[in-house]
Amino acid sequence: MPRPNVREKLVAAGLKTLLRQGFNGCGVQDITAAAGVPKGSFYNHFESKEALGVECINRYLEGPDARAALLTDASVAPRERLRRYFSVAVETLVAWKFERGCLLGNFAVEMADHSALIRERVAQGFTAWCQELEPVIQESQRAGEVSDSVSAATLAAFLINAWEGAVLRSRADKSRAALDDFLRVAFDKVLC
Repeated sequence: MPRPNVREKLVAAGLKTLLRQGFNGCGVQDITAAAGVPKGSFYNHFESKEALGVECINRYLEGPDARAALLTDASVAPRERLRRYFSVAVETLVAWKFERGCLLGNFAVEMADHSALIRERVAQGFTAWCQELEPVIQESQRAGEVSDSVSAATLAAFLINAWEGAVLRSRADKSRAALDDFLRVAFDKVLC
């Protein structure tokens, strides 16, 4: 019977390695070395690197996200909560020196055409993320901070789509310019 601590080590190391190197940029050997476990133990816990990839997506989505608390802070106006949420994300990417992005975005670009399993989990992740933003946008609309001429669901999807594009561009340019443009347009033109 597999030992849970080895599996946990593989998932934690897999998440870090996949974020840093990408799915195709690393192998099972890289992940097991980062986990400090023998390569042979990988297949006692995962059928394939693809299966580990899905588990890493799950962990990424379920993991603690300090930014999520910003969305529910009722002491702050809802539109400002959204701005703070994305502003913290910008500063995180800057701190990472644009060497990592969002695991969902990375996998969407890298794996969508190669793994139905990963593509489906990524799509579910994007849907869940939109659903996390939607109530805050609805609250902003009820408060008169954001126009209700476009549905909250559509605005949430637009924000995620625009954010992911800005993240990709910032990584290509090694610059925060696209992220700052996202914030400016999202909050000065779209969410108004």
